Amino acid sequence: MRARYGVPLTLTAVGAAGLAYAAGYEVRSFRLRRVTVPVLPRGMRPLRVLQVSDIHMVSGQRKKQRWLQSLAGLRPDFVINTGDNLSDPEGVPETLDALGPLMEFPGAYVFGSNDYYGPRLRNPARYLIERIQGRHGLNGNAPVVGAVHNPWEELRDAFDAAGWVGLSNTRGRLKLEGVEIALTGLDDPHIKRDRYAEVAGGPEAGADLSLAVVHAPYLRSLDAFAADGYPLILAGHTHGGQLCIPFYGALVTNCDIDTDRVKGLSTHTAAGRTSYLHVSAGCGTNRYTPVRFACPPEATLLTLTARD
Repeated sequence: MRARYGVPLTLTAVGAAGLAYAAGYEVRSFRLRRVTVPVLPRGMRPLRVLQVSDIHMVSGQRKKQRWLQSLAGLRPDFVINTGDNLSDPEGVPETLDALGPLMEFPGAYVFGSNDYYGPRLRNPARYLIERIQGRHGLNGNAPVVGAVHNPWEELRDAFDAAGWVGLSNTRGRLKLEGVEIALTGLDDPHIKRDRYAEVAGGPEAGADLSLAVVHAPYLRSLDAFAADGYPLILAGHTHGGQLCIPFYGALVTNCDIDTDRVKGLSTHTAAGRTSYLHVSAGCGTNRYTPVRFACPPEATLLTLTARD
């Protein structure tokens, strides 16, 4: 029996243990990533930016709510929310409850596809197939039919009432103590809602710092921001690959960015100009694939410092 069934049984046991770890522990093992980015003018004081992304709130996720609330203890100078707050049409009240303490700070936001539409059950292997075929979201796939519409307007109204700046294909500013931050954002490229022509032109004169914000880091958006001279681009969407191989990394990014830049701080160059790029792995998952492996859920505290 050992000769015939030993290896399959061992593999089954290892697979079951890995699934239990991914679904039972790591998906709730929230982490804070800390990153330093030298993008400020010389002589300017450091700024602390908290980036939250891809919360994918589902009703009943109490631990995630408490963890998000606790991030207010970091006392950031401002907050950037890079979208995909929802994974449940009933999740708006709990999302706002979780983000409530953070909404006491200045902030800005863009939306992702899951803010607009509810998730659908799909085979995770399709992400690999789409990567091979170069198809992601509506960028090469057929339009979604019969999608569930999330109440994103309730999120927008609450964020706006808190003073957070909406950046969906528009510009905005945050005024801190003695500092003015200019922000340029795009609606989600994953579902072709981005309209860069409406915000083109590069950093604004008179601001102490200009930042670019987008949910999904598609190359066309990164190229446009970098070519226009933005020193830092913030994005989410990728979940860091979500299911990664230890010591190897991500297999997919769910967009056309390469897997080497699926999460964390890197750079992006276009038209001879280079921008810093930070992609958050996010702190949630699609409600139908509530697992993470070798890719813990996260938020990021970016400390912006003066350029060398």
